[in-house]
Amino acid sequence: MQIYWTKINKIIDETPEVKTYLVDRPEGLTWEEGAHIHLALEGFNAGDKPNRSLIRHMSISTLPYENLIGITTRIREQCSEFKAILRTLEVGNKVAIFKIHSNVPLKREDKNVYLLSSGVGLATFRPLVLDYFERADNVNQIHSLNIDSSKDFLFTDIFSSASDKKFTSQFVDNRKDYYEEVKKLGADKDGLFYIVGSDEFLKQNIEVLREQGIKPEQIMLDKHERQLPEFLSFDLSI
Repeated sequence: MQIYWTKINKIIDETPEVKTYLVDRPEGLTWEEGAHIHLALEGFNAGDKPNRSLIRHMSISTLPYENLIGITTRIREQCSEFKAILRTLEVGNKVAIFKIHSNVPLKREDKNVYLLSSGVGLATFRPLVLDYFERADNVNQIHSLNIDSSKDFLFTDIFSSASDKKFTSQFVDNRKDYYEEVKKLGADKDGLFYIVGSDEFLKQNIEVLREQGIKPEQIMLDKHERQLPEFLSFDLSI
């Protein structure tokens, strides 16, 4: 496994609680849309065993052509050791990155694509939307639905409806409105549904979609293949 030590190039305050850390892309390093990476802080490999409290599995919110690896995360007042340290880092500080993998690349199957996310989960979808804007082949249209109770919606420069690109974006700030919209989207019995958020959020969305007749194979989760049965193989008749 190759570990790349790279520098923080830029830090963007997206909202009062959300920051994007843009780190230099090591030469030759590439990835697919919907990818995640392991981000580690200095000292994580100083002992006999890796210090797991200094490592996090994060979505990449950029594409390779942007030449920077974007990590977008919410850092609350009360947070983990990892995020407390991350909050203190500045441009020029070093971080380690390794193990890139994509669970949710954009499927091009001549269908409508629905992106369902909660809060900073939208960061996972930013590269999918950019990839679609660059090349819309074999995607009918994309609709993004995001719930964020803070009302500080993310990436509104990209997640903004554009009829010429067959892209619609919707933000809601409460669960009732959000799940009503998910039910409506589930009326498309042939659509592809991507979901990003907490495990509880995934399960609630899957339950609503399955009740609308959406099949497990139409639902894409940012989970490793071995984890999918835990979410997608339940019996609705129970």
